[in-house]
Amino acid sequence: MIMESPHGMNYQINNSVFDQFPVLQSERLLFRSFEPTDAPDLMKLRSNPQVMEFVDSVYITSEKEAFEKILRLLNDFTDREGINWVIADKNTHQFMGYIGFWRLIKEHVRAEIGYALSPEFWGQGYMYEAAVTILNFGFKKFALHSVEANVNIDNQRSISLLKKLGFVKEAHFRENYLFKCKFLDSIIFSLLETDFNQ
Repeated sequence: MIMESPHGMNYQINNSVFDQFPVLQSERLLFRSFEPTDAPDLMKLRSNPQVMEFVDSVYITSEKEAFEKILRLLNDFTDREGINWVIADKNTHQFMGYIGFWRLIKEHVRAEIGYALSPEFWGQGYMYEAAVTILNFGFKKFALHSVEANVNIDNQRSISLLKKLGFVKEAHFRENYLFKCKFLDSIIFSLLETDFNQ
C-alpha cells in the first residue's frame, strides 16, 4: 500500500526484499533463514526458563511444535508479512538465537521487532550487534519509517538494549495483555529512521 504525504512523497515498504531471502552478516554473526533442521535448537531456546521468563508466550516443548513454528515463520516471509532471521556464529554456524520483524504495519511503514538469544551468549554484545545489523537493513533496504518493540515491564535486560539502540518509550499500557489468567502491563518503545541515523 502506498501512502502519499501532503508534500507529494510516496511512503511504502520496499516489498522487493521478499523476492529472495536477505542473508546478512556482521562482524561476528550470520543472519540466515530458518530451516526445518533448526527445530531442535529452537525448541531448546523456547523451552529455556531463563529465555522465557519475560516472553509472554507459551513454551515450545517438542520438536514438532518447533517445526510448526518454523513453518509459520517461513510462510510469513512467503506471504510478505514478516522477516525472521536465525542468528548464527559466523565461523561455526552454531545456532545462537533469532531476530526479526515479525509483524509489519505496512500502511504506516512500521514494523515490530522481536528477538531471543541463548543465555550462553548473553553479556557479550551479540544482541546489540544483531539488532544494529537488522535495524540498518530495516531502515536502509526495507525502507521502514519506524520500528516498535513491545516489552514486558520487568524485562530490564531488553529495556536496556532498546535504550542503548536509541529507542524511546512511547507508552505504558496497564494490564492490556491477558496471559495465563493474569493481566500484564506492556511498554512500547519505538525508533524512527531519523533517530537511528543520528
